[in-house]
Formats: sequence, structure tokens, C-alpha cells
Amino acid sequence: MADNTALSSQSAKASQSVELSNRDGNGPVVILCEHAAYDIPELYQGLGLAPMHRDSHAAWDPGARAVAIKLSAALDAPLIAGRVSRLVYDCNRSPESASAMPERSEVIDVPGNYNLTPAQRAARVDAIYRPFCSTVTDILTARAAGNVPTVLITIHSFTPYYHGQPRAVEIGILHDADARMADAMLSHSHRLPHRNIQRNTPYGPNDGVTHSLKLHGIGNGLANVMIEIRNDLLTTPADEDTLVEELLQLIRPALATFGLGIPPQEGARDA
Repeated sequence: MADNTALSSQSAKASQSVELSNRDGNGPVVILCEHAAYDIPELYQGLGLAPMHRDSHAAWDPGARAVAIKLSAALDAPLIAGRVSRLVYDCNRSPESASAMPERSEVIDVPGNYNLTPAQRAARVDAIYRPFCSTVTDILTARAAGNVPTVLITIHSFTPYYHGQPRAVEIGILHDADARMADAMLSHSHRLPHRNIQRNTPYGPNDGVTHSLKLHGIGNGLANVMIEIRNDLLTTPADEDTLVEELLQLIRPALATFGLGIPPQEGARDA
């Protein structure tokens, strides 16, 4: 399946592929949500997916964007979210990674990703990945220039069954080489005794899921953490509110260990 590479304007690419909310948030956190959307732009012809798969967990992280937006408001944090399905390009993968444009996701084939040419892959990198990374870099650079302390948090969700096997974990606290924020959050997991909270589960560094943490967090010397939430816990707005309040019981005291408090909430500002 050939890609139409007509998108040439960098600003057009950014507006179509990246959502930036609460740009001027001054809290001590920047939030990323790479898998926030299941949209497949028309030029990719649905990637040849069956209709039932186009908005499935293979295409995005259900509930993750809603949680990220609510955390953004609670923490007065800028939020950078992807607008395009991770099956077109997964912004939590490097351009060199085969899983950046996967031919198969769990049990779902992605025909539109078969046998992509180097030029087709490069076009997707330019249209989706680079605008996402540039937006993150712009926010982090501005905060560094203003001496705003920053911890990087990425928000994801995962399916309760994988290859038919149930997953007991409900909240995963993931990290790569820098475990400071993860350690601090896990040290407060006793605050949520009803939750199954685990380190580097259901995924970990060996699964290639820490690209954003390494590139934007470790690469800039920032404490960082990836939060995974089982998506059957995020089926309603009330569910999302519950998980946000629970996550704040881990995030706020963890930030305090870095000497970082949260300013009084005034509501998030739009970009």
C-alpha cells in the first residue's frame, strides 16, 4: 500500500499529528501521551485494517488521553499528546525500530505497514514523529530557560488480556536507567492497598517501551516515569476520575521527595 507524501508543510504536519494543551503550565511536571488517539489519516487508507480493529487497543491506549488531561489540570502541567494512531507511527519508538510502524500488533495484522520503502518510512517519521519530538523539545527548552524544575511523566494504558492471558497488574510503574521517580512513587504504593501495582510490568525496558523516557527524560537529565493503567479500569469518566485521584496519591508525595510542590490549582490553560 503506497503512502501519499503530499504533506510537506511542517506546521501542517505538527497541527495534524500533535496536540499541545496547557502550554504555559508552570507545575513541576510535563506529561506525554504518545498513544492518545486512534485516528488514521485518510492518506493511509485505513492501513488495510478491519473496521473492528481501527479503534481497538492495538490502535491506541483507551482512556490514557482522558487521564493525561485530568492530570495536566491537577498538576498544572503541559501535555503533549499524539493525534495519530500508533499503528501509523508509534511516537514511543525510534525511527529505526521495526515496531515504530508494526506489521502486526499482538494478533492483528496491519497490511498498510507491509513492505514499506525507506522513503515511505521517512515520510511518516517526518509527518508524525519529528513534530511530536520537536514539540516536546520546545516545551522542555522553554522550561529550562525559565529555570522551571521538571519531571517527565508519560501516560499509557494496556489491555487486561494479552495473547489470551489475563494480566493481574492494574498499575505499572515503569522506568529505564533512571529509577528515581519510579522508586519514589512505589515507596508510596501502600496508599493504594486495593491496587495491584508493580514495577516494569506489564512491560519494561527490554520490551522497547522506554524510548520517550530515554530521549526526553534521561537525555535532558530529568527524573522520569512511565505510568501504565489497565484499560478496563478506565471505561467511564468516573473511572478516570478515580484513577487520577489514586495516581495523585503516588505522584504528589513522590514529587515532594525532589522538593517539588504543586501550585494551587487554577485550571489548565489552553495552548
